[in-house]
Amino acid sequence: MPRLDATRRAADRAALDPIEIASRDELTALQLERLRWSVRHAYTHVAPYRAQCEAVGAHPDDLRDLADLARFPFTVKDDLRQAYPFGRFAVPREQLARLHASSGTTGKPTVVGYTARDIETWAALVARSIRAAGGRPGDLVHIAYGYGLFTGGLGAHYGAERLGCTVVPMSGGNTEKQVQLLRDFAPQVLMCTPSYALVIADACDQLGVDPSSLGLAVGIHGAEPWSEGMRAEIERRFGIDATDIYGLSEVMGPGVAQECVETKDGPVLWEDHFYPEIIDPETGIPLPDGTPGELVLTSLTKEGMPVIRYRTRDRTALLPGTARTMRRLARLSGRTDDMLIIRGVNVFPSQLEEHVVALAVFAPHYQLEVRRAERLDTLTLLLEPRDAATAEAAKAAVADLLHRVKVHVGVTCDARVVLPGAIPRSLGKAQRVVDLR
Repeated sequence: MPRLDATRRAADRAALDPIEIASRDELTALQLERLRWSVRHAYTHVAPYRAQCEAVGAHPDDLRDLADLARFPFTVKDDLRQAYPFGRFAVPREQLARLHASSGTTGKPTVVGYTARDIETWAALVARSIRAAGGRPGDLVHIAYGYGLFTGGLGAHYGAERLGCTVVPMSGGNTEKQVQLLRDFAPQVLMCTPSYALVIADACDQLGVDPSSLGLAVGIHGAEPWSEGMRAEIERRFGIDATDIYGLSEVMGPGVAQECVETKDGPVLWEDHFYPEIIDPETGIPLPDGTPGELVLTSLTKEGMPVIRYRTRDRTALLPGTARTMRRLARLSGRTDDMLIIRGVNVFPSQLEEHVVALAVFAPHYQLEVRRAERLDTLTLLLEPRDAATAEAAKAAVADLLHRVKVHVGVTCDARVVLPGAIPRSLGKAQRVVDLR
């Protein structure tokens, strides 16, 4: 299977930002200096955050070492919604260069503001991320993340330009056109959600195009949890190295963390700009490195809208650095707020995905239907055969899949095989759960 050649993969350490490979002591000293500034900046200029601190008796003067951050209150998404639209900004609105916002599908949108310097920092971190993934100056980068208020498209765009790449700002959708431009332009790098990468691969098959013939070398995929099985599927079909990028708009956007192509062992969190904690999601108590829990992030350099101890709701663990000094994120196992509880069993969609993609007769497109019958919740997996020719084999494999799920996930569920293409395809984040309760 084609991959980046050895010369391109080799770490050119001289071209890295020195902080990426600095000692742990150097990194910690920089973090503490920046953390003290960020907390004081938020306390001084963000009235709702100052009120939160006063309510628990926390003051910036209390921050003597990194562990003291645990004295300060968490920030949650509802705090940002309640401050809609501009109540969490730390500078006058006139000093902001750009606004982004969430979709607001579950309430008021969360609005994020960036100063010109914030935009520069963001671009630099996405450039660092693309380089870590294997991209290099001069590469052609096809961006199929959505542009607009969503941070994905513009975040990727500015970072690719900052690295010195040529950008194809395709955005999401119009998949046949995506395939045409991928064929005609022959980019080295594809940036999109992992589920949309597979939509593109399916479209290639339908158009009689071998996805591995497109000449891509690198895939940079994020904005939704995905499994090692899905990575293997993307890599097999396109003949690329598929890497994981992590970010969220409340903290910055894409580029908070990025997997290194030479190791592909979890995204490196750029700790010089974001201080991570892992907490017990029930108690809020910080957990030691290596222990799974909820990721909490504090921005260290953001001017427009600093966030202190933001509860991401993403479930992961902090792992030691490998390709870089900075710590890595374990592959996200789901979110603390999209966890399903089925008859007392905690279930995350990504757990089920591992077993769906492990059986070659199933396509990597699936949905979970949750219903309530006679006061009991039931879970049904909607599955597609890989193609019409494997429909009968897929139906025959259902029992094996349900057994795997029972043994490894601990939940009893049903499954239904539908026609190829029946499960809605996503142009962005895939909708994995359909709650019909």
